Amino acid sequence: MAADLSQIVKAYDVRGVVPDQWDEPLAELFGAAFARVTGASAIVIGHDMRPSSPGLSGAFARGAARLGVDVTEIGLCSTDQLYYASGALDLPGAMFTASHNPARYNGIKMCRAGAAPVGQDTGLADIRALVEEWTASGAPAPAATTGAVTRRDTLDDYAAHLRSLVDLTSIRPLKVVVDAGNGMGGHTVPTVFAGLPLDVVPMYFELDGTFPNHEANPLDPANIVDLQKRVREEGADLGIAFDGDADRCFVVDERGEPVSPSAVTALVAARELARYGGQGTVIHNLITSWSVPEVVREHGGTPVRTRVGHSFIKAEMATSGAIFGGEHSAHYYFKDFWNADTGMLAALHVLAALGGQDGTLSRLVAQYDRYAGSGEINSTVADQAGRLAAIRAAYEGRDGVTLDDLDGLTVTSADWWFNVRPSNTEPLLRLNAEARDEAMMAKVRDEALAIIRA
Repeated sequence: MAADLSQIVKAYDVRGVVPDQWDEPLAELFGAAFARVTGASAIVIGHDMRPSSPGLSGAFARGAARLGVDVTEIGLCSTDQLYYASGALDLPGAMFTASHNPARYNGIKMCRAGAAPVGQDTGLADIRALVEEWTASGAPAPAATTGAVTRRDTLDDYAAHLRSLVDLTSIRPLKVVVDAGNGMGGHTVPTVFAGLPLDVVPMYFELDGTFPNHEANPLDPANIVDLQKRVREEGADLGIAFDGDADRCFVVDERGEPVSPSAVTALVAARELARYGGQGTVIHNLITSWSVPEVVREHGGTPVRTRVGHSFIKAEMATSGAIFGGEHSAHYYFKDFWNADTGMLAALHVLAALGGQDGTLSRLVAQYDRYAGSGEINSTVADQAGRLAAIRAAYEGRDGVTLDDLDGLTVTSADWWFNVRPSNTEPLLRLNAEARDEAMMAKVRDEALAIIRA
């Protein structure tokens, strides 16, 4: 097919509609290009439950093997299980998933050995260039010897590794509702949670890449309504929702109320700092709550603020030797997990923290949820740069207000802050605001939105 790779090769991964934007022959070229760019003699590949995933991942394996690279296929897995395999086997890896996107989409998340990220500046642009070249001129010549393709099951080893990092054996019994969204959490949760003092109430554990119940994106409030209702009905201690490829987790408390990912970041940061003797660097993106750096400092750590996006977090984790990192989007990164993101490990930390004391989750997280936040608000605009300039003009020079351009534009005062970032793929500006109380947050949010939408 004459694919427009500019439409499917994103900042961090490959993602598009199958077969309209990409298909198995193109996946085979991506496999060959991945082998060439990484220079590896062996790679590992996994896939999610989408109907197109087995065929696409198999084609990718053929493309790599054709160039003499040995391929280990781990089959159905979560994205963090693929990162585990890449780290434990010390091999470059490719995960076939479109995460929370609708069923007609699929994609590839790629990493180098040790789960090191592959993004535009770390190999993805080179992979795209090779695929474009070969699309025009034909596939590269095969190696003299085709690589071997073998199967390997890593689920038990993945679960054992996670459980070695968080001790849940002595927690009080907890009742937890888990919404897998028909995604890969339905594959990993039963093995990871097996034998723990947990009464698990499963929701939508059937692997079904058509997502018959709701989109597998727990950051959208519409997609956790079922979980919230079930937690209240069951009288559960908490609820956990995973996205489609189960690398992100979202938590609701015993009342069915959402727990902010920033509060989860602060809670896990405190636990990881305690595990590391009360010292260490913790990464947080600039959209997370003020609570996060405050809690990190209170527990002896050093907070480091970074741009939004897993490639930036992972790069800063590696540079600074950070022990943990968290994002507002419910991605959580761990030094002891090759600096990669794993929602499952974050979930285990929440369970351990809750089960290690007698109070409710709402009471536990209150200490980590100190400010009023707007959540992310998207606005469609015709001129992203023009609207950002208008915001700058409105706030620049105000007493007690500072501006910075680390990622979009962040405007900060003593009592509030907001950030406006342009989308890389759509004509949108994304607003996040926070203040010391709800009324002040609403005022700041509405003033910023009035300028954005003028």
